[in-house]
Amino acid sequence: MSRYLLSLDQGTTSSRAIAFNIDGSMAASSQQEFPQHFPKPGWVEHHASEIWQSTLTTAQQVIDQLGASADDIAAIGITNQRETTLIWDRATGEPIYPAIVWQDRRTADMCSELKQAGKEPWLQQRTGLLLDPYFSATKVAWILDHVEGARQRAERGELAFGTVDTYLLWQLTRGAVHATDATNASRTLLFNIHQQCWDDELLALFNIPASLLPDVRNSSDDFGSTHESWFGRSIPIGSVIGDQQSALVGQACFETGMAKSTYGTGCFVMMNSGEQALHSEHRLLTTVAYRLNDRVTYALEGSIFMAGATIQWIRDGLQLIAKASDTQLLAEQTGYDNPVYMVPAFAGLGAPYWDPDARGAILGLSRDTGIKEIVTAGLQAVCYQTRDLLEAMKADGVHPARLRVDGGMVVNDWLMQFLADVLGVEIQRPGITETTALGAAVLAGMQVGIYQGLDDISQLWQQQRSFPPQIEVEQQHQLYQGWLDAVRRVCNSQE
Repeated sequence: MSRYLLSLDQGTTSSRAIAFNIDGSMAASSQQEFPQHFPKPGWVEHHASEIWQSTLTTAQQVIDQLGASADDIAAIGITNQRETTLIWDRATGEPIYPAIVWQDRRTADMCSELKQAGKEPWLQQRTGLLLDPYFSATKVAWILDHVEGARQRAERGELAFGTVDTYLLWQLTRGAVHATDATNASRTLLFNIHQQCWDDELLALFNIPASLLPDVRNSSDDFGSTHESWFGRSIPIGSVIGDQQSALVGQACFETGMAKSTYGTGCFVMMNSGEQALHSEHRLLTTVAYRLNDRVTYALEGSIFMAGATIQWIRDGLQLIAKASDTQLLAEQTGYDNPVYMVPAFAGLGAPYWDPDARGAILGLSRDTGIKEIVTAGLQAVCYQTRDLLEAMKADGVHPARLRVDGGMVVNDWLMQFLADVLGVEIQRPGITETTALGAAVLAGMQVGIYQGLDDISQLWQQQRSFPPQIEVEQQHQLYQGWLDAVRRVCNSQE
């Protein structure tokens, strides 16, 4: 029997490959950062070749680390940055334009026009999403309208659209499979999450030819096999799932009401809502959590655009720290009563504000403000934004009693304790914090029969540490009110 499951975790700033043992423990990993391109203010692009090469290289490196052959890999799972949009030539596989990243704001005017035309409630009812440049549909329309000849070629069936998972699948199978899963499809503004299909009326609204679209499959499904040239033999591809949904699976949040929060480039809180697609009245998203055996499980989600990316900016842009791990000591020196607030609206604000025009600010500066206060404010901003999301969930009638966390930032004990204190809920950190990669791996394992169902996957989750809240409600309220005041100063949608 093959000994490993290989997860290809393609993120916003890096690509990773992680091999897992059947018991869910990590066997080997490789990570490679790739460039971010900012051709204009508010524009964020990736070069598809850099996404693909970093993914392929890390996968090959992991197999080399294992001292294994491709025969030892039972299956591959793919998880990916969502909404990022590519269109490529079906004959050559070459993209006709760089990937437009989920953080990109270039279609803000298009979204504003559709809002003014009263389209948002109708769109939200069908897709669970809001009108924002974040999602794929306006990015697709922009490429078709701005690349010479693209729309005519699309209408002739010469072009293919996909989010990053679809593009990687195309490359891995050398064009044999053009498919996505229901979680990624649900982030495009083109997919009816209730009927589980591409929606003709949505396609007409955005003027997007149906011939561009990939096949939509279950999150654990037959996605073909890798071309033998990449790894020496064909390996089954058993899962495709968006990164935040994959983390929900990796955190074993399979019961209604269970929630997780992932702290990577952005921060994403997702709560399992079971078979019910909850409609949010407070600017949260209704999305597909996963689809297995053609049965859909839904989730309520809040999205924060800047989490780890804020610390990356403090490190690389301001050069206040040498490495991300330096933040913990500086925060311990500063403490909770930090008069400085940072609102990291570098790409606008996500949920629950959805203000694409808001811009970042650092407030509360005085002559004695130094590096440690600014760095601590960057960490605290991640927690305050998470509180924004839980407040919106509470207003929608649901309030998780505890939160399972994952992602690169959660190794910071100070940050996790501050998060628990600001939220007033218990924070649970698992033994394996790479739960995004784990989710895709175990779903691939389900497809090839290693796990018989979600109960088997639940057995793999183990808690490493719990962080219960420790401060008084009055202090919690005072800290959060300071944040709300800072947001009001930068957010155009606030009074």
